[in-house]
Amino acid sequence: MRDFLLRFSRGHNLRDDEDIFALGIVNSLLSMQLLNFVETEFQVSLGEGDLELDKFRTVNAITNLILSKAK
Repeated sequence: MRDFLLRFSRGHNLRDDEDIFALGIVNSLLSMQLLNFVETEFQVSLGEGDLELDKFRTVNAITNLILSKAK
């Protein structure tokens, strides 16, 4: 997950608990790519209830979402 986001971080050494939206790493266009990446890379289906901003705010939050969908 971090490797995907680091491609867009402009050299920022992203920590797992940093807000990727507040840092400006993810914008509205990249958020759609992020959703597609998560579904494709981790073979999970995301529903409407999964599309809350807080579930994508940090690497830790995204990881927790993926783990919850993989069960």
